[in-house]
Amino acid sequence: MALLQLDNVHAYYGNIHALKGVSLEVAEGEVVSLIGSNGAGKSTTLKTISGLLAPREGEVRLQGKRISGLPAHKIVARGVSQSPEGRKIFPRMSVRENLEMGAFARKSGAEIKGDTERVLDLFPRLRERLDQKAGTMSGGEQQMLAIGRALMARPNILLLDEPSMGLSPVLVDQIFDIIREINARGTTILLVEQNALKALEVATRGYVLQTGQIVLQDSAANLQRNEMVRKAYLGEE
Repeated sequence: MALLQLDNVHAYYGNIHALKGVSLEVAEGEVVSLIGSNGAGKSTTLKTISGLLAPREGEVRLQGKRISGLPAHKIVARGVSQSPEGRKIFPRMSVRENLEMGAFARKSGAEIKGDTERVLDLFPRLRERLDQKAGTMSGGEQQMLAIGRALMARPNILLLDEPSMGLSPVLVDQIFDIIREINARGTTILLVEQNALKALEVATRGYVLQTGQIVLQDSAANLQRNEMVRKAYLGEE
């Protein structure tokens, strides 16, 4: 049984049909990448999973149980956490307070303290800036904080939306190394990423989304060799 499953999901923004029957699944322990051009529906897919957008048709299931239709905070409590596009950290709050906000649905102070230490071990830069206002940090540091905040929910599956957006090539490499480490530590990941080459390098499998529909799915290695993917998303002529 898949950890996360979308079955024929249709989602709308008003009268705009954004997702047109999307079906995908993520098994426990995988990194699955969702690639596609701007406006293809990648972020909409993540918003639908996390409860920020309710599907009009179809189902989202976590560990076989339907979560579509639940409010977002209850989906977080079930084990889905998202690092959103554009980071959306709380700029006037400290790094420490941002991390604490990631654990809002949890009760055990001892477990939260332990997970805070694990996040700070993963992101040593954040340890140096615990009392700093988050909005004064660099873009790369804010991205680390957004991922760290999502991990504070102790998710079964982590949704990452464009984690490399706006970062320098050196920082992009660092972020993808961290994604590998998060997965190696046992967290399943669904990754939306404009940098298709990096996304497929880190992934187990991938899906290609075009105008709200899945048009291709395969192992990451096969997608890297696929002629259509290479021309459309990997910049080859």
